[in-house]
Amino acid sequence: MGKKTKAIKKQDATKEKKSSFSPAQIKTFIDEVKVEFTKIVWPDKKVTFGLTGVVIVFSILASVYLGSVDILLGKLIDSILR
Repeated sequence: MGKKTKAIKKQDATKEKKSSFSPAQIKTFIDEVKVEFTKIVWPDKKVTFGLTGVVIVFSILASVYLGSVDILLGKLIDSILR
C-alpha cells in the first residue's frame, strides 16, 4: 500500500469520527452562513414590485387558461357521455 492510500484511509477514518452535529461543527456552519449572507445582493424595491406584478399577472392568466380548458373539456366529456 502506498503512502497516499494510507493517508486517504486515515482522513476517511478521521471524517467518520467527527459528528456533524457537534457544537463546534454547528458553530462553523453558522459562521459560514453569516459570511454567505454578506454576499447577497438584494434587488431594489422597484424591481421587487415589478417582478411581483409579473408573477401575479402570469398566475391570473394561467388560472384563467386552465379553468377555461377544464370547463371546455368537462362539457365535451359530458356531451359524449350523454
